[in-house]
Amino acid sequence: MAEWMGLLSEVGFPIVVSFYLLHRIEQKLEAICKALKELA
Repeated sequence: MAEWMGLLSEVGFPIVVSFYLLHRIEQKLEAICKALKELA
């Protein structure tokens, strides 16, 4: 059981951080696309 917890903490944390950052980047890209469409 301790092996699974160690693996989860080593692999799970970077996955969660990656999804969080991708979500933030996606929102910013949508805002940029919207601004560019308004300029065109």
